[in-house]
Amino acid sequence: MSDTRRRVKVYTLNEDRQWDDRGTGHVSSTYVEELKGMSLLVRAESDGSLLLESKINPNTAYQKQQDTLIVWSEAENYDLALSFQEKAGCDEIWEKICQVQGKDPSVEVTQDLIDESEEERFEEMPETSHLIDLPTCELNKLEEIADLVTSVLSSPIRREKLALALENEGYIKKLLQLFQACENLENTEGLHHLYEIIRGILFLNKATLFEVMFSDECIMDVVGCLEYDPALAQPKRHREFLTKTAKFKEVIPITDSELRQKIHQTYRVQYIQDIILPTPSVFEENFLSTLTSFIFFNKVEIVSMLQEDEKFLSEVFAQLTDEATDDDKRRELVNFFKEFCAFSQTLQPQNRDAFFKTLAKLGILPALEIVMDILLINVVIEQMICDTDPELGGAVQLMGLLRTLIDPENMLATTNKTEKSEFLNFFYNHCMHVLTAPLLTNTSEDKCAKDFFLKHYRYSWSFVCTPSHSHSHSTPSSSISQDNIVGSNKNNTICPDNYQTAQLLALILELLTFCVEHHTYHIKNYIMNKDLLRRVLVLMNSKHTFLALCALRFMRRIIGLKDEFYNRYITKGNLFEPVINALLDNGTRYNLLNSAVIELFEFIRVEDIKSLTAHIVENFYKALESIEYVQTFKGLKTKYEQEKDRQNQKLNSVPSILRSNRFRRDAKALEEDEEMWFNEDEEEEGKAVVAPVEKSKPEDDFPDNYEKFMETKKAKESEDKENLPKRTSPGGFKFTFSHSASAANGTNSKSVVAQTPPATSNGSSSKTTNLATTVTATKASLVGLVDYPDDEEEDEEEETSPRKRPRLGS
Repeated sequence: MSDTRRRVKVYTLNEDRQWDDRGTGHVSSTYVEELKGMSLLVRAESDGSLLLESKINPNTAYQKQQDTLIVWSEAENYDLALSFQEKAGCDEIWEKICQVQGKDPSVEVTQDLIDESEEERFEEMPETSHLIDLPTCELNKLEEIADLVTSVLSSPIRREKLALALENEGYIKKLLQLFQACENLENTEGLHHLYEIIRGILFLNKATLFEVMFSDECIMDVVGCLEYDPALAQPKRHREFLTKTAKFKEVIPITDSELRQKIHQTYRVQYIQDIILPTPSVFEENFLSTLTSFIFFNKVEIVSMLQEDEKFLSEVFAQLTDEATDDDKRRELVNFFKEFCAFSQTLQPQNRDAFFKTLAKLGILPALEIVMDILLINVVIEQMICDTDPELGGAVQLMGLLRTLIDPENMLATTNKTEKSEFLNFFYNHCMHVLTAPLLTNTSEDKCAKDFFLKHYRYSWSFVCTPSHSHSHSTPSSSISQDNIVGSNKNNTICPDNYQTAQLLALILELLTFCVEHHTYHIKNYIMNKDLLRRVLVLMNSKHTFLALCALRFMRRIIGLKDEFYNRYITKGNLFEPVINALLDNGTRYNLLNSAVIELFEFIRVEDIKSLTAHIVENFYKALESIEYVQTFKGLKTKYEQEKDRQNQKLNSVPSILRSNRFRRDAKALEEDEEMWFNEDEEEEGKAVVAPVEKSKPEDDFPDNYEKFMETKKAKESEDKENLPKRTSPGGFKFTFSHSASAANGTNSKSVVAQTPPATSNGSSSKTTNLATTVTATKASLVGLVDYPDDEEEDEEEETSPRKRPRLGS
């Protein structure tokens, strides 16, 4: 068993004057050769690594606070603290420090806290070695005392000497007796002086003085002194608030008197710091660091004491889950857990984990579920969505919480290994629609859908946010106005202009991007079924570039998986169009959007994703070929042509393969099969993927044919080679962007003109299309010649293809 006396937590003071936990370990004092002196060493209890190695400098001022804390400064603006589990351990290490510095262990501070300039100045004044002489504690001396306290605040050494004098003479209690006399006599001038005195003593920043001032005997008189600010016309009524308004509620009676006193003290000291004391000036910002530490370590003690009292917590859970508990009592119990968990943030990571395991063991989640009318995780999502903070501070925190919940790496491994899958099934069946509702609403022109969204969330948010737990299903008159609800902006078009809405959608996209990376088939099914990527890419039109980049990042993660299901979904849905439009609209600007789009296409080129390369070159190369400041698009064209050459070479070797008669079809039968395929394809209503080739139409009758359009455009307009191509005006050609889910999911649609093969120059039909320009896959080309068992399945896939099967006999 480890020595608990030497068990410590290491803390450092950050730039915000808050204590950061650096870990838990065991402390020792030993001679370190490299440091040439006795040093404090702390080794982590988890892995034995060195958390702290600090030489005990003879001139460093060490302070002992609250019997279990040792605090010192290693350098300017770098404060350290050791918090001991036991007082005995703190006393042992304190004796070692005092031994090195030649001090009596009874002192609370080993050195005067001074800077170098003051040290030099006071070395010339031997009389400063004595304590400051305090005036007698009388009413007629209050002004003199106030002047003295105020005058020392600018001098570290004088602050320290005054603190020692106040402590040694029991001066604070005498001052508080004068306060009672001044109040009884209504001596306003004396009360104003006492305000200055007590405020100045707080700024001395001494833990030993705080222990006196914040004791049960003194704290309310200290608060009383601080009511009489001379700058106020009337004194504040802080004591009245603390004693009458702020009622201490024991949801379960606390039998430990020390714990109850610590809770009272912490609340009142926090009130003094947050409410009573004015915001410190730039010169006073470090004066209350010890006060912050005092509150911090009090909270640590409270959580530890409550956690160790399992009888108390068990009773809290029992009442929370008891059906006989009324709503008011249940609300108080929940508020207790809220404060309890908030205090737990002061614990070090290991202890915090143990704390939450204790709550989980006692059944906190089932207990909280009882007070909910909707799923807890949906409450979190809806609270994120309804955050009224313009900067969405709460939403950002809740988004981090959600990501932690849905991260498979955070899910416990179990013997049957089904929990991860079961939870994700639950999340996608019951929660994902709530998360994506703002996204789908703000990328749709369907007003009815928006109205439904607003009504649903007006009810849900008001129900979640109001304290009443009534089960009435009538729509309440929520305090959240419609202007604060996402999607309610009357100016919102298909792409939201509202900055707060854009921020929220960016958070949602960040979560969805995380899902793409970690949830594999769950998110894949959701994207396919909801045609989600198409809706996300609508945001490429946003005036908020950060939102367009979030949409692009979502697509980039999908493409990064190199999954052919995703690739087929992208190509069949023509989903590169909004990305290319955004690139063209961006013009010659060299910015993050430009770089991100180029990187996406460069990834496709480098990774040689053949299906995407072919789709991009065949449908969009004319618009991209003049972009020459990068070689990405020319590189894609080269990859595409190399692949075509390889496919042609394979096709040319087919006759030698077919020399065995048992693998060969009758040529006439083959021709008849192909004719039947074409005829069936053209006659099926609503399933043709190309325009009927028998109907001869002039070139101008095909305005949506991309390649012909570009040829016409080049003939009509002069080409500006110095600028990048730009998307045409609303009246001209624009890439076809079908919003039908059927097209995106690979089902046949009436036309996919961006993928229609161009007519040949001699006007022949697609049945005589040049083989080299239409055949892109060896497997698809060979299926028609050889009787493989999966012929039927391959034919079925071909029905959804944007190109007809070419005839090989011509």
